[in-house]
Amino acid sequence: MGKHPAIPILVALHGELAGKRLECREEAKRLQEAMKHVEAVIKLCDPDYSLARIAVRPRTGPIRGASGHMFRAVLDTFKAATEPLPTRQVAARMLVARGMAKPSGRDISRLEVSVRGALRDGLANHLIADNSKPPKWRLIPDT
Repeated sequence: MGKHPAIPILVALHGELAGKRLECREEAKRLQEAMKHVEAVIKLCDPDYSLARIAVRPRTGPIRGASGHMFRAVLDTFKAATEPLPTRQVAARMLVARGMAKPSGRDISRLEVSVRGALRDGLANHLIADNSKPPKWRLIPDT
């Protein structure tokens, strides 16, 4: 019986995932060391401070990519759209395009901040908004 044709692809994927896992472990070790250094400085400043009181804070704020990627991703989203879109819908479509099947409201909100920045900073020459609340954006047709 011959090998299934998917086996080499699955083996390569498994190896790639194992490599990412190792990278995450190394990053976790680096972060743990950095936290120990911060804890040591806290103790230098206040020896009686209880480190157990420090709350874990999940990452918040806008989702950012490399410089220029946001501009291109937003523009690509509008090129694929058949109707005007509000910024929240643009963010949701971008997350789906990145591989999130069902993005959470929190993820959409975080990316929406960056989308608004892209709309404000670089895309004003390419897009136009209507007067609805929230405004819906569309590409300016080529003249």
